[in-house]
Amino acid sequence: MSDPNNPNIQSRNTPQWGLYQRQLFWKDNTGELPPFSTEPGDLEDLAKRSLTIGGWYYASSNAGQSYTHLANRQAFYRHRIIPRMLVDTNTRDTKTTIFGHKVSAPIGFAPIGINKIYNPLGELPVAKVAKELNLPYCLSTAGSNPIEDVGAANGEGPRFFQLYMPHDDELTISLLTRAHNSGFSACILTLDTWQLAWRHHDEAESNYAFYHGIGADLGLSDPVFQKRMREKGIDPKKQPNEAGAIWIDNVWHGRAWSWEKMPWLMEQWKRISGGKPFCLKGIQSVADAKKAVELGVDGIVVSNHAGRQVDGAIASLDALEKIVDAVGENTYIMFDSGVRGAADVFKALALGAKFVFVGRLWVWGLSIKGELGVRHVMKSLPADFDILMNVAGFQSVDQITRDSIESLPNSAAMIAEKSRL
Repeated sequence: MSDPNNPNIQSRNTPQWGLYQRQLFWKDNTGELPPFSTEPGDLEDLAKRSLTIGGWYYASSNAGQSYTHLANRQAFYRHRIIPRMLVDTNTRDTKTTIFGHKVSAPIGFAPIGINKIYNPLGELPVAKVAKELNLPYCLSTAGSNPIEDVGAANGEGPRFFQLYMPHDDELTISLLTRAHNSGFSACILTLDTWQLAWRHHDEAESNYAFYHGIGADLGLSDPVFQKRMREKGIDPKKQPNEAGAIWIDNVWHGRAWSWEKMPWLMEQWKRISGGKPFCLKGIQSVADAKKAVELGVDGIVVSNHAGRQVDGAIASLDALEKIVDAVGENTYIMFDSGVRGAADVFKALALGAKFVFVGRLWVWGLSIKGELGVRHVMKSLPADFDILMNVAGFQSVDQITRDSIESLPNSAAMIAEKSRL
C-alpha cells in the first residue's frame, strides 16, 4: 500500500505522511483498531455522542439557517481536480513556508475558542500535537487556557495569535504583549465577529460557556483584566459567572471597529513584536482585500467563519478566487471555512491560497479522544493530502495551480441561463 523502504523517505524534507495509512491498515494484525473513522460525517457523529449538548451545539451551530455553511460545501463540489499521469511523484514533498516558518504541509490549526467545552485540558493538547507535526497553531483570544500555558505546550512550534480586539486599548496591548512574550510570531485580527451571530440552538439552550464560568482563563489570567475586575469589585473565584461574562463582553462586545483603528493596532503589534507579521481574517470582498493591501498588512485570511456569522453569505472558496485575482500578487493569502478533507485543501491552493487552516475537524478529534484524537485527525489529513499528490501527479505544493482544476458552472447561474433560453 505504501512502501516503508521507499528511498524518497530519505530525501524528503517532510514526513512520508502516507505511511500513516499503512500503519492503520496493519493494526488489525496486532490486535488493535484505528482510533476512529476520519470521514467527516463519521467524525461529526462520534463527536456528537462524545460531547455534552452545549458543547455539541456550540461546535456544530451556524448562523441562521446554515445557508453559508451549505454554500461553502457546494463551492468545493463545483471544483474538480484534473489528475496528471506518469509524473515521478516518488520525489514529491508536502512542505511549504508561512511567514518564514518551514512547515510540513500547507495545513494549519485554525483558531477556535473555548476548547475546554470539548476536553478538560482545553487548548494544551492541541498546541502540543501541532508542534509534534510541525503544523502552525493559531490560538484564539477566546481560548480557555492562559496564553503562556499554550505557548509552553507548543514549545518551539510555529504559532500565531488570533486577536478579538477589545474596546480597551490597555487590555489589547496587554494581550498582544503576552502573545509576543509567549512566542506567538504573528497577529491575526478577526474582523467578522465583534458579536456572535444568531445561532438557533445556542439561543434555545442558553448555551454560552463564558456566562456559566467556563473557558475564560485566557482573560482571567491577564493583569490588565484582573485590574478591571478589581475596579468592578468582582472576585473571579467567588463570582466565576460574572467574571466570565465581563471578560467575554470585552471580546465579543457588539461594537464594531472600522478601518480607521487598524493603523493604530498594526503599529502596536509591530512595536511590541519587533515587526512580526500582522494579518486580517474574515476578508470576503475584493474591496476589503484592496483596503487591506493599502493598509500594508502582511497577509489576509479569506474566511466567512465557516458559515457561523453571516447567513446567506458568499462561499469562502468563491470569494477566494475573486480576491486572488485582485490582490494575489500583493499580499500573502490564506484560506479557511468548509474544509473537510485533502481534496478541499488542494482546491483552495489551486485557486490561489498559499495556506489553508482547518477547524472543525480537529475539534471533533479533540472531543472524541483528546490528544490522541487530535493527533489522529491531524496526521490523517496530511496523509490524505500526501497520497492525493501522489495519485494525482503533483510533486510539490507550488505545482498546484488554476490549471490543476476545472470549475463547473454555479448551479444558480445554470438555472438562470436555462430560464433565459
